Amino acid sequence: MSRGSKKPKWMRNIAKERMDILFTLAMKEFPKNSSRSHRYVEIARDISKKYKAKIPQKWSRSYCKNCYKFLFPGKNSNVRLISSEVHIKCHECDNVMIVPYKKEKKLKRRSKINAHIIKERTNEQISFHNNH
Repeated sequence: MSRGSKKPKWMRNIAKERMDILFTLAMKEFPKNSSRSHRYVEIARDISKKYKAKIPQKWSRSYCKNCYKFLFPGKNSNVRLISSEVHIKCHECDNVMIVPYKKEKKLKRRSKINAHIIKERTNEQISFHNNH
């Protein structure tokens, strides 16, 4: 196997499972021992780099992209919603990660429009039946 090639899919799946386990342990361990949870994030990142597997999306916002420390909202990070972005500030290094959430807003807006259209249709059907 050459140096730049990807690892087999089964290896990457095992790596993702291990990263998931490490992040859940980091979440549980943070209130008692924050340095241990930071170490779990380091190990998960090392696994990610070694097996060329992405960190699971549900955990990708749980660590600082600058200092690689585990982020626990309210303890060592702030989460703010500013216009159409999520601002996650790390108190370890004062870095701010900005994540857009336009897609979620768009889906919410679309569901409101669909609900309004359905309501109008039912009103039209009721008025049609009353007239005839």
